[in-house]
Amino acid sequence: MSERALARISDDAVERNCAHLRSLLGARTELCAVVKADGYGHGAAECARAALRGGATRLAVATAREAAELRSAGIGKPILVMGAVDDASVDADVTVWDIDFLRAIAPQRPRVHVKLDTGMGRLGARDVGEAHAIVDEAAADERVELVAVMTHFATADEVGDDHFPAQLARFTEFAAAVRERHPEMEAHAANSAATIRDPAAHFDMVRCGVAIYGLDPFQDDPGAHGLEPALELSSYVARVERFQAGESAGYGRRWRASEPRMVATLPIGYGDGWRRALTNNCDVLIGGARHPLAGTVSMDNVTVDLGAETHVSVGDEAVLIGRQGEERILCEEVARRLGTINYEVTCGLSARVRREHA
Repeated sequence: MSERALARISDDAVERNCAHLRSLLGARTELCAVVKADGYGHGAAECARAALRGGATRLAVATAREAAELRSAGIGKPILVMGAVDDASVDADVTVWDIDFLRAIAPQRPRVHVKLDTGMGRLGARDVGEAHAIVDEAAADERVELVAVMTHFATADEVGDDHFPAQLARFTEFAAAVRERHPEMEAHAANSAATIRDPAAHFDMVRCGVAIYGLDPFQDDPGAHGLEPALELSSYVARVERFQAGESAGYGRRWRASEPRMVATLPIGYGDGWRRALTNNCDVLIGGARHPLAGTVSMDNVTVDLGAETHVSVGDEAVLIGRQGEERILCEEVARRLGTINYEVTCGLSARVRREHA
């Protein structure tokens, strides 16, 4: 009998994905593995170690707490905190886009990356002149170690759009101007999609997140980009019962048998991150075959239509994301059913789902 909710994570797949991404880069371009949000739901420390084995030389997170957790796990490689921080006391590089904040943290002797907002519309100096001023003040302050300039792309995953090349051109011009005054300055901009899409975005480092976990940044098929999904999600069959025509399963009776059917109950639900919006709206794999969810996803259980007859038994493994026999359900398929992106599916798996690394 399988566990009620288990995510199996292949650290070897993370390592191989990083090795593949590293193969796309020039010899002087570093791979930074983004392990924020607990490694996109995969486990930050374990995936960080796997990424480093695969060729990553740096790590990135969103918060100071995430950086501290990696340090507590014994990881000593350079870490960049990409999000907002209250101070710079964390043992990591910090992102700066405000000159007043730079002055406030200077006594803490920070390592800083100055961020230009080239069109993402979130964090970053929106005015190029302001970004230059921050760079120059950081370079002049002996208490500050100026590491890099950076930006972030809004539409790198939308192939054929015109915003990505406009952002890239704006950042390229900015980075070149900075390097005229500070030749040693590093520059980085590319996320997973930009890394795959355009070598011109690689600069001195790329910051890959979703791709290192074998998720497709373009929301289609990771295999098309040489990526291998690292996570499989499974449960097991806790009950099998025959339903007569007209009988229903789940809250609100949103599924009713039109004829006699066999129905399985799996002990996994939205309390584990298997979203209620998947009600009557996804398949699971049992016995190497696809079976549709039947009825409302509840907090702790889902019900599955096994057909008029079945060989499925109590205790059989059920795969919600992953491969069983010749069938496979990608995270990208689940995301499409939900009208969202693959990142949200894995990040949404709750702490109640045990992670098993291998």
